[in-house]
Amino acid sequence: MAALTTTDCPDLRLIARGKVRDLYDVDDKTLLFVATDRISAFDVVMKNGIPGKGKILTQISDFWFNKLHSVVPHHLITCKVAEMPASVQKYASQIEGRAMLVKKLKILPVEAIVRGYISGSAWVEYTKKGTMCDMPLPKGLKESEEFPEAVFTPSTKAEMGEHDENINPDKLPALIGDKLAKQLEEVALKLYTTARNYAREKGIIIADTKFEFGVDENDNLVLADEVLTPDSSRFWPADRYKVGQGQPSYDKQYLRDYLTSINFDKATGVELPAAVIDNTMQKYIEAFTILTGKTPVL
Repeated sequence: MAALTTTDCPDLRLIARGKVRDLYDVDDKTLLFVATDRISAFDVVMKNGIPGKGKILTQISDFWFNKLHSVVPHHLITCKVAEMPASVQKYASQIEGRAMLVKKLKILPVEAIVRGYISGSAWVEYTKKGTMCDMPLPKGLKESEEFPEAVFTPSTKAEMGEHDENINPDKLPALIGDKLAKQLEEVALKLYTTARNYAREKGIIIADTKFEFGVDENDNLVLADEVLTPDSSRFWPADRYKVGQGQPSYDKQYLRDYLTSINFDKATGVELPAAVIDNTMQKYIEAFTILTGKTPVL
């Protein structure tokens, strides 16, 4: 299977190509999200993709949107191309299994990150300053330690090629208003804890994740983009979890570790070797299978 790194749907208006998704305008009320096989790390897109990765991401998001719909409305209409408008169906051979027809929303200019464990950039900041997103933390925390309660740590959204910036939650009201900032935090924490508790029963620790939200025409908060995928979350095998060290994972951490080992400059994408591609994809498949109890359709 070849990696699909760029889509071509000329009769639909291309709005943007993100790090992973190609976004098309369908009509006045809907958009088409197509998950390509592009993969990014440290906010940089690699030169080659992971064959089938976009299909895994779409199926995982579909699973979580359905499971979490009682917490907050979401933007997904359907993942089945046969149920999409004719203008989309004509590209079925290209986008089948990797497309989401979604409602148009006014997307908020922040990412809602929730951390249940101290890891990644949060751990790096803590070792340097004793803080996380400039919030003081207790002394003596160990790497990968679980917080007593999940912590909301939003970030600003970066332009393509730039890096997202973690911010103190106190700065959020200035960006989106007091009411929405409070609601965003409450909903993000509830989404995370609901998913975390489910995943734990299946044998996966969701260490942290990021959500994106928009508001509809009635200013209702709506969950958008992807949700709880290996691209947007840290998934750790629960049976191998040990405090005080980095954890094995079912997510992009494998790729990040490889890039760190080759002194990646965090500026220009590199060509990934076959072994890294295969191992990364296998971790995505494992995560999907453990969480859903199903085999992904590739």
